[in-house]
Order: sequence, then C-alpha cells, then structure tokens
Amino acid sequence: MSDPLLQMSGIVKAFPGVRALDGVDLEVRAGEVHCLLGQNGAGKSTLIKVLSGAHQPDEGEIRWQGEEIRLTTPLSAMKHGIATIYQELDLVDGLTVAENIYLGHELSSAGFAHRGETQKQAAALLARLGHSEISPRRELGTLSAAGKQVVSMARALSHDVKLIIMDEPSAVLDQEEVARLFKVIRDLQSEGVAVVYISHRLEEIRQVGDRVTVLKDGRTVATGLPARDTPTRELTRLMTGRDIEYVFPPRVSRDGDGTVVLSVENLASGRAFSGVDFEVRAGEIVGLAGLVGSGRSEILETIYGARRATAGTVTVDGKQLRNGRVRAAVGAGVGLCPEERKSQGLLLDEAVYRNVSLATMGRFSRGGFINRGSEKRAASEHVKSLDVRPTGVERAVRTLSGGNQQKVVLARWLLRECRVLLLDEPTRGVDVGARSEIYALVRRLADEGVAVVLVSSEVPEVLGLADRVLVLREGVVVHTGPADDIDEHRVLDLVMEGSAA
Repeated sequence: MSDPLLQMSGIVKAFPGVRALDGVDLEVRAGEVHCLLGQNGAGKSTLIKVLSGAHQPDEGEIRWQGEEIRLTTPLSAMKHGIATIYQELDLVDGLTVAENIYLGHELSSAGFAHRGETQKQAAALLARLGHSEISPRRELGTLSAAGKQVVSMARALSHDVKLIIMDEPSAVLDQEEVARLFKVIRDLQSEGVAVVYISHRLEEIRQVGDRVTVLKDGRTVATGLPARDTPTRELTRLMTGRDIEYVFPPRVSRDGDGTVVLSVENLASGRAFSGVDFEVRAGEIVGLAGLVGSGRSEILETIYGARRATAGTVTVDGKQLRNGRVRAAVGAGVGLCPEERKSQGLLLDEAVYRNVSLATMGRFSRGGFINRGSEKRAASEHVKSLDVRPTGVERAVRTLSGGNQQKVVLARWLLRECRVLLLDEPTRGVDVGARSEIYALVRRLADEGVAVVLVSSEVPEVLGLADRVLVLREGVVVHTGPADDIDEHRVLDLVMEGSAA
C-alpha cells in the first residue's frame, strides 16, 4: 500500500449563511482512482475548489507528499501538479483548440508564441485521448459539448500532473467516449498519476474506481470504501441518509386513445436530422435514444423554435407552429428544459422566483409594472411542491445545487402549465436522491395529461421512463416502438450499426 499523495484533514469552509465544509477528510494515494460521492449540496464542489486553490479553507490542513502546503491560487495548485477538470468547463469559445489547451502556459520565447509547436503538441494530446479527429486549429466554439470536454482533459494533461480532479467528466459523453475516457484514466494510473473522480453514475464508480469517500452535509461520512465491493444500497444510504430504491415510477396502462397533443411530420434541420415523424398523446412520454450528435437535442430545439426547420411541420393541439419562433412555441404551451441548464436555461445571478416566472411574466405585469409579491408567491408554491432546497425564493439560483437548479427549470413550466414538455438530459449532474424525485415528477406530469419528449444519454433512463422510444442514428429514426419491446442491448446495436461509415 503506497504512502498518501494527498491528505486533507479537518477542512472547514464557510460562506455567509452556510457552512459548506464542516471538517472534511480526504486521502488519495499515487496511482489510484479515488471516487468522491455525495448528493448535490454535500460539499463536493467546494472541496475540489479548496484543493484546486480557488477557495482558501477556514480551518484544516492539506499535506502533499507528506509536507504541509497552502494552495493560495489555482496556479499554486498547478505548480504542485494538481489539475482540475470542472463540470462547467473553463474554456474560451473564441480561441482555437490548441490555444485553449495551452491557455495560461503558452509555448513561447522572447514574448513570441510558438504556434506550430503548440499545435503539434496539442495534436499529440488529443491523439492520446483517442480524438485525433479534432483539429488543433479548429475554433473551440464549433465543437459539441463532448468535444469541449475532450479539450478540457487535454488541457489538464498538458501540465506535469500528479493528481487530476475530474468533476462529472462523463456527463456529456456517449458510451464509446466513456470507454475511451476510462482507458485514459487507466493509462494515467500506470504512470502513477492519481485521479479524484466525481460522478453521480454509481455504475461508473465500480468500473473505474479503487476507493470511495462519501460526503453528506459538508462532512465525511465514510472514506476508503472499496469501490467494486461496496453495495449500491450502502452508498445511497450514506449519501442520502435513507434507503433509495433506484427504480422508475410504474407506467400507467393506457388504451392509446389519448388526444394527440404534439405532431411532428417529416421534420428536418440542415444536416442535423431529417425525415422525423412522431406523435405524442396527452399523458404519454416519448423517449429519443441515440449517440451524442445523432440529432436528439436538435429535434427538441427545432420543436421549441430555437432552431429553424428546413422541412416539415410541428403541430400542437392541431395548430401548426411558426417555424423558428420560440415565442410561438411557448404561447402554444411548449416548454424546454435544455441540455445545458446553466448557460441555456437559467439566469444564474437572478433570484429563484424570477427564474421560475420567466415564461409567465405577463401574468404578473400591469401597466408596465411587475407585481413582485404575486410573482414570489406563485414561484414559492411551485418551489415548495418540488422540494427545492434551500426553500428561499430570493436567493440567487447560482447558489443552488445542480439537482435543485433543474427543479427550478421544471418549476418554470409547471407555472406556465405547459401542454408539451421537452426534457433534454433532465438528470445530468443530478444525484441519486434528486434523480428519483425528478423521475417521479416527470411521471406525475404525464399522468396529469402533459405530453413529454425525453432525451437522455443513459439508455436505461429512456427505457425506464418512456412509454414509446425512437432510436436515432446519424439524424435518422431507425426504430420506433413501445419501450417494453426493446432492451438496452438492442438500442445499442441500432445506434452503432453503420455509425462508422
């Protein structure tokens, strides 16, 4: 058993009104993958910001290779060999891939950048990650979310690292990309590099992890647990304080005579997808399964009016929507919970109540003035019904955990009383407790007559929640049928067939 590379003891960090860390302990050995688990709000993000030098602890000790150190800035952490890949990527869209990889430690001499060498080394790092198809000269903003994640990993590897912190690294990756990620992690282990791996997907912990530390309410409740042998029930109990059965709400048997709420006919949008046809009846959940880049998210965006259709029609309650008009879609009762909730679905610095009321502002305005009291009361009702924590609607939505932020987006469409709800990765970055709550909420909305379209990279989630499933490959629907008539293996066969062509 190797000596600890990192020891964090009694770490305390407080912010106004909240004690985020209350005596956390963490020990990581060289060459191990140490998984950090906990519900949203348990203190994981604060702990890694302390470790990365972004936050200074109020109390506690950090020892690195046996010596006590102070990590006063992210640069000081990097100088010790500690790199962090954040869930919210700290990249610059306007720069090239190579410039992002070497941002802050540019290859230069006498004040002049070595562009050719930068691109050469960036290409080598991308190849190491199994993504040599990404050009170092490409502008970052043209990449998908998964591509940007790869660039962020390459950026971490561009330093002489001894410890890499990965915060939800697989959240935007498909199964093939996750397999590549795990190979990279094993290669790093063989070189003696340690990884602190944060994920809400417990099945990943067993595949890639060595040991587990669990946080709850800012405290360490278990540490050094064997990743492969600790039962899932025990991990969820430690994280939540209660037993959670990781199951989906039961489907309600329907006769298939529900009113058609959403009708999509021969819909296409450029090269993203084409010839898409499906209907969603009141009370039905239709799931879209496929690889990242198969057109799933683009279909939702086109229905919502955020992307223009190049062919086809979208009809809600018998009325055709105007192409590329979000206002028309919202007016017809269509709501979207987008894939990137922080950048696309929320005003992070605005209060919770304002984020909830965004799609319903006309209800609270008279003569150009907003009745803030009514706005807050309406938002509070839905915040309470969804058990958003903390409950105060005046706090900035930025201060909430990922799961609670997702509930705020859902509360917006509950307040709007939407007829069609489009859900794009509704449980990404959401812990096991909040995930079960969101599943129950989606099923409850369907039972109340809402037509739901669900996109998820997790095939079991699509099959577990949806009544019917559409499988997409390279922008084309290759299968449509009841969720009960298809299993995960068949879905994977369908999305992979011919994908290399």
